Amino acid sequence: MRTEEEKTPISRLETERSAATVERLVALWERSVRASHSFLTDAEVERIKGFIPDALRSFPTLLVAEDERGVSTAFAGVDGRRLEALFVDADERGKGLGTLLLRRCVEEFDVDETTSNEQNPAATRFYERFGFEVERRTERDEQGGPYPLLYLRLRR
Repeated sequence: MRTEEEKTPISRLETERSAATVERLVALWERSVRASHSFLTDAEVERIKGFIPDALRSFPTLLVAEDERGVSTAFAGVDGRRLEALFVDADERGKGLGTLLLRRCVEEFDVDETTSNEQNPAATRFYERFGFEVERRTERDEQGGPYPLLYLRLRR
């Protein structure tokens, strides 16, 4: 039986964005998206996946959660006070990793804004439970795709 300390994920700031790190996190992103973004076709997932390596390299702050074996289980990308990405591996959903990462982003990096796909209501509810509120909506995502976005801000 694992102790409580062993159950707690280790999170670290990822400063090295090596090809291996990026490849590992892109695979995690894809598993997460396939489990949570049922509105995307396989072709759309593959198209969007092409943007992910550059996004991972561009986040000024990249926080990675790992299990006790050092396997990446979730990540959060932050730019300024905006949470740009929060993805939890499909097999790790519902274990509190998203909450732990979001809490750290808010507390340590002063994050107070993010976006959520309108077609992913579970993600929007997650942010709302944390205290975020929808400020505005767009018909298309930031790449011009037909995926409405909700822009959320943290109530303080």
